[in-house]
Amino acid sequence: MNDRQQRITDSLMAEFKPLVCDVEDESALHAGHAGAASGGGHYRLRLVSARFEGVSRVGRHRLVYDCLRAMMPTEIHALALTLLTPSEADDAGL
Repeated sequence: MNDRQQRITDSLMAEFKPLVCDVEDESALHAGHAGAASGGGHYRLRLVSARFEGVSRVGRHRLVYDCLRAMMPTEIHALALTLLTPSEADDAGL
């Protein structure tokens, strides 16, 4: 895990107390992309947190973006988000 991934993980862990927190750096897959040229990375996040109970999909995304706001857009260019409650993760077999 690189330093940026660790900082993203630490921020998410502190904010959401997730049961699952996976942060994948997909920046290499986007080499040559305009956003990659500015140094911002591409990340895929999977969080399972009780904090998402009763929160819409858009609301969950807003919570994550608010948590990582200080890193955007200079360190994070793009996020692919999978945000689930513990019961949703169980239903999905995760």
